Amino acid sequence: MAISRLEVLKTYKIYIGGKFPRTESGRYYTAVNKKKEALANVCLSSRKDVRDAVIAARTAFGDWSSRASFNRGQILYRIAEMLESRKAQFVDELIRQNSTTIAAEKEVELSIDRLIYYAGWCDKFQQIFSSVNPVASSHFNFSVPEPTGVVSVIAPQDSSLLGLVSIVAPVIAGGNTCVVLAAFEKPLCAVTFAEVINSSDVPGGVINLLTGNPEELLPYFADHMDVNAIIYCEKNAAETKLIKEKAALNLKRVLVYDKTNWVSEDGQSPYFIMNLQEVKTTWHPVENIGGSAPGY
Repeated sequence: MAISRLEVLKTYKIYIGGKFPRTESGRYYTAVNKKKEALANVCLSSRKDVRDAVIAARTAFGDWSSRASFNRGQILYRIAEMLESRKAQFVDELIRQNSTTIAAEKEVELSIDRLIYYAGWCDKFQQIFSSVNPVASSHFNFSVPEPTGVVSVIAPQDSSLLGLVSIVAPVIAGGNTCVVLAAFEKPLCAVTFAEVINSSDVPGGVINLLTGNPEELLPYFADHMDVNAIIYCEKNAAETKLIKEKAALNLKRVLVYDKTNWVSEDGQSPYFIMNLQEVKTTWHPVENIGGSAPGY
């Protein structure tokens, strides 16, 4: 006589500081597909989780922002390699979350290609966007892009993987660290992507990934005083207004990508890196032949 077996649902944890803790709140929700089939148990993150993630991101910022740009490129390429090696798993998770086989394969392949795209830009965008400025004195004047700091991200809610990768890759390529809220209804690939990050030489704290309800967590992402910028990818006018109001508390940079088609060529650009850079200008006196600075 055949004995029926209950499937053991995976509990998808959050990712903070290079570790996989359960949410501090102890809450979870069950992700389902359009057939109402249970897919996994997923953490409902709390305000404390957001605060812990920001602390981890801030701690990691100094090391990550000071690394050689080619090293950041190597690490992004390593993420692409690890994602490629687990391609079948991501395709399966996308299909379970209502995607077709063709669309799922395309989304994973585009995600891999996008990581490689930004890996290539890591050691090039500064050369393109920096400048030597003309001045009316005996000085050199240089303008150089530098990372903004800690970035909070509300990932696209209709994209389990590609939207997430398309946002996170330029953030870290430019030397920033981030705290990301994954898609609420399609969280599987996001948490599995955290497992890829964990095995891809990415230092703990550079990418911190939370799951939970955007309506609950959005205010905490927007008003945290140690966050320097926030990215929002939805078309909700009320939420956009809330973000801008709360971001004004510490003059966060607000980026709203509500019209970007992440599947198209518009979903990748070095300007996504530059959107999270501060342009710093340095003056240096021009030395004369004898080696001493000219008198003024």
